[in-house]
Amino acid sequence: MSHKARKRFGQNFLVDERVIADIIRAIRPEPADNMVEIGPGLGALTRPLIKIVDRLHVVEIDRDIIARLEKDYPQDKLAIHAGDALDFDLAQLPAPLRIVGNLPYNISSPLLFHFSAYADRIHDMHFMLQNEVVERMVAEPSTSAYGRLSVMLQYRFHMEKLLDVPPESFRPAPKVDSAIVRMIPLPKKDVPVHDEKLFSAIVATAFGQRRKTLRNTLKSYLDESGFEQLCIDPQLRAENLGVAEFARIANFLAGRTGKNA
Repeated sequence: MSHKARKRFGQNFLVDERVIADIIRAIRPEPADNMVEIGPGLGALTRPLIKIVDRLHVVEIDRDIIARLEKDYPQDKLAIHAGDALDFDLAQLPAPLRIVGNLPYNISSPLLFHFSAYADRIHDMHFMLQNEVVERMVAEPSTSAYGRLSVMLQYRFHMEKLLDVPPESFRPAPKVDSAIVRMIPLPKKDVPVHDEKLFSAIVATAFGQRRKTLRNTLKSYLDESGFEQLCIDPQLRAENLGVAEFARIANFLAGRTGKNA
């Protein structure tokens, strides 16, 4: 049964057997793993994974693919969760979770933030993404790729770019290069942020006008005295601060609010 890739679902199906084998080696699945595949598509990763794990959970929105999965795999080995991964509640599955998938490139950032909310229940994640997105995820401060996505993921995960994947590895071939990234949640004790909502707001505000200095972008949060107490130069831009500096700003403001409450 053939399946035509649907643009509205961002479908590009991995067909390169060498790349598939490399990804499975990187994941190192074990039989007892609580493995969740996001967007199984035509089964490039599903087939090798289901041979190893006792039971594989998959989240799929395309009804034609769901029908194909139901036909091709036994129900005792494959648990199909029909619907949009952005709405899927990972808390309903047993932890610790191992999440894998070739994420739709058009909604990759929202998906990454969605999964990040479940970091405490996750063992690791391996994703195929647009290479540009992976470069932003792992970027260092004071580089052009470093931005809000870098900070918001790096404060919660250790991340590593594993593999480059060329367009010809897919059908249809995307117009961009792809890459595999590994994400491992940091232990809660190592997460430097006390108030995640405040931290997120500060990072978003700072990078909202990334060419402006912190004195301008964060003026609603910090005055000159605040910058001085934090030992942060207000003439710097958001891209010049590491995760630790953003965390210090958020924790400083959270502490000050707590005292004023």
